[in-house]
This record gives sequence, C-alpha cells and structure tokens, in this order.
Amino acid sequence: MAHWLQLEGKRAVVTGAVGGIGRAIALSFAQAGASVALLDYDAEGAARLAAEINAQGGRAAPFHCDTSNQASVQAAAAGVLRDLGPADILANNAGILRSGPLSDLSLELWNQLLAVNLTGYLLCAQAFRPQMLAQGGGAIIHTASIAATNPQPRSGAYSPSKAAVAMLSRQLALEWGPDGIRSNIVSPGFIRTPLSEAFYQAPGVKERREAMVPARRIGTGQDIADAVLFLASPRASYVTGAEILVDGGVDQAMMELAPRPGF
Repeated sequence: MAHWLQLEGKRAVVTGAVGGIGRAIALSFAQAGASVALLDYDAEGAARLAAEINAQGGRAAPFHCDTSNQASVQAAAAGVLRDLGPADILANNAGILRSGPLSDLSLELWNQLLAVNLTGYLLCAQAFRPQMLAQGGGAIIHTASIAATNPQPRSGAYSPSKAAVAMLSRQLALEWGPDGIRSNIVSPGFIRTPLSEAFYQAPGVKERREAMVPARRIGTGQDIADAVLFLASPRASYVTGAEILVDGGVDQAMMELAPRPGF
C-alpha cells in the first residue's frame, strides 16, 4: 500500500489527531511512510500517540493546538516546520458536537462549534499554505459529514458547520488550484468513535442504524482514513473540489425506508 500511494517521505499534518477518526488517519499516514504532525487540544493524548507511532518505527511529533485560536495554530505550524519540515498534506479533522434544538440554542454554543468545525479549518489551511507553496503544492483533506446535506436535528450548529466546510473546500480548490494545492472533503456516515460511542450504548441503536445502511454495518475510523490517504496521495493528483461519501450507502437509502406495498 505504501508504494502504491507514494506517500513515503511526505509530511502530513492531522488536526484532532487523538480522536477516533483522527487517530486512524494519523496511524495510516505513518504506516504509509509519511512523517505525521499530531495537532490536538489534548496535549497528553497527542504525546502518547506520537510515542506509539515512533515505537512502531514511524515518525511523529505532537503539538498542542487549539484550532479555533489563530495564535495557537500559527505556533503549531511553526513547530511542524521546525521539527518535521514543511507540510505536504493537511488533514483538517478536528471537530466538536454541541447538541441542542435551534429554538433555544445559545449564541455561545453556536459560535463555539463554528469556531472549531469551520473557522479552525480555514485557520489551519492558511497557516500551512506557505509551507505547501514553498514546495510547489500540497493536498488538504477536510472531514465533513453526510449531515452537511442531510440536516441532523437537535445537533445545534453541527449540520450548518459541515455544510460550510464543504463550500470552504470547494472555494479553496478554486482559489488555490493554480498554486498546486488541492482541496477535497471526505464525508463520513455512521462512524463509531469515542465522540459517538454514547449513542451505541443505548439498547437497540446499533441494530437500528445498521438496518438503515445498505452495507449493513457501522463504519470505522479506518474506513475514513483509507479515503483520506487516497485523496492525499499523488494517485489523486487530478482530484480537487471533490467529495467522497464514506457512509456504506446510507445517503442513498431514503426511498428504501419508505413503505411500498408489494415490495
């Protein structure tokens, strides 16, 4: 796989690296031969993950980073340049969920989620752009969601934030394409991660969700990582402004859920 993807010697930045999807992405980049910068608000978790990757023969460096804070992002970018060299790849993956109906969602929670899920993606793209330009280009992959096009009720600003990420990626592809920087999104469906684990602890939720998915299973972080690595690799050199749905087909399943006598 490492040879086919041609990621050996590349330098990949992963935000939200400690979480379920971020961890899978980081480990996969390391296994493919890339050096990995682990950016996360959880500094201790990032250090543990870096130690794990390095013990396995990979190369990783941890960086404490609040992606919603421009100074923190700039400091992390400077650290990556110093410790690993200029970034070739940015996996914009950090994200949070603040539940609540829109009818009484506080402005504080709305702004808090958008600061991480949307503004943080722009701040990181801006911070690592000069490093990519110095090498003639790079690849940015943003983690969006099927909730970007299928509104997820009672989840506050989550769906609006992911819809905005999709447009941000397309605009970056248009504006930065002439500079050799590609921008794409991966949109997960039902993925079992520490962030969503509480849902699956409720009786019957796993089975009911699996029944909605044509592939009849809940996705894993590795499913997302595989798509991210492809988009980051030279194999996707002519792919930009695109979206890959990694959802087991659930986005296409609405009509299957409608009762149809005789079928």
